[in-house]
Amino acid sequence: MSTDPITSTPRRRALQMLAGAAGLIAAPAIVSAQGAKQAFKVSVGRIPWAAGNSPMTQYMINNKLFEKRAAELGYDLTVEWREYPTALPMVEAIVGNNLDMGMWGNTPIIRAISAKLPISLMVVGEGHLRFVIATRKGSPIRTLQDLKGKTVGTLLGGDPYNAMSQMFRHELGSANPKDHDIKIVNMTTLAQAAQVPTGVDATCAIYPAYLAAESTGTVAIMNSFGYTEGHYEGPLGKGAGILLPSVKKSPFYPDGYYLHRSFWLAHHNLTEKHPNVAVAFLMAQQEAVAALTAMDAGAVSQLVKDYWKLDATAGAKVVKDDVLFSRGWSWPTENDARAVLETSKYLVDNKIIPEPLAWSQVKGAFARTAPLVKQAYDRMGAKPAATEFLRTDTSDLRGLPLWQMDKWADRT
Repeated sequence: MSTDPITSTPRRRALQMLAGAAGLIAAPAIVSAQGAKQAFKVSVGRIPWAAGNSPMTQYMINNKLFEKRAAELGYDLTVEWREYPTALPMVEAIVGNNLDMGMWGNTPIIRAISAKLPISLMVVGEGHLRFVIATRKGSPIRTLQDLKGKTVGTLLGGDPYNAMSQMFRHELGSANPKDHDIKIVNMTTLAQAAQVPTGVDATCAIYPAYLAAESTGTVAIMNSFGYTEGHYEGPLGKGAGILLPSVKKSPFYPDGYYLHRSFWLAHHNLTEKHPNVAVAFLMAQQEAVAALTAMDAGAVSQLVKDYWKLDATAGAKVVKDDVLFSRGWSWPTENDARAVLETSKYLVDNKIIPEPLAWSQVKGAFARTAPLVKQAYDRMGAKPAATEFLRTDTSDLRGLPLWQMDKWADRT
């Protein structure tokens, strides 16, 4: 990971957290009551083709971290990990009371809160994912302005579409594709979007899938962080790495045009009847994040090479982008929660929900689990200092942690 000019590197902080975690396991105050442990089976949905959640959950699986943390809290836990291509089938499983936990992006979370589904948000599952506007090698599309009058493919009702609409808003002047005579076509999978299939002129794709598709001729013109990609050629110059001035107009800068966060969530049945299972998961995730932050980013990516289809050099790019590994911790902050609030406003513009969420609804989605998150945080031994949550010299927006929700700004 890159060197932090203010404090120690993320890797060093992660090593400190690991040391604290190791000490915690031996601490007598944390050892569960003696005697037989309660047998319990929990189902967990993950999206291994996405970003930071993929190596993080793989590390948890490989090292049985969830089971080990649950044993500390009195459970003989059996974990059924389920793989999903997107969040939609997980939503259906939750509605059918057939899934205990999962990780979703902003759009399905907002729709679930709006529909009053029995779910509670817990911690950040991944974030600061790079979305790219992709096209085919040789395409005359070199800037976002070149999309006017064209056909663009993306995952409708998902983060790729939301990110793209914010690029339109600040770079073209309106988030509505119709205002630019742009026709939108739904891409059913993340991999399909990255391939820029016949019938579309360009797509909005997620970075892991895009990098895997580069060898087939996929190129990109810009990304959601506000920088040009290699196929860009326009008034600012040519090639990748040029800052687009319009990104500074975004309320989410320096995160970019879009405040991307995905959250782990749990069904109310789990948090109400077996809260310590949720606490065990939160501890296991943080242990995994700390361990992976301390590792070489390329090596981290190779844990999920079968899913990402990337070598260590390309895979390291995805790992270094993710907020989990740039922070070294997964505890939710005010601006992480704000991602849900602000995105709900865009979903109204796109007629996906009738009205935006109130800030009280967003905070309410964390209300049941906030004490569990604080309990997990307190149990972890080494942890980020209070100043880490409030830093402003980073590429991600932060804020007061979840357990200080009563001090969050009034956004009514």
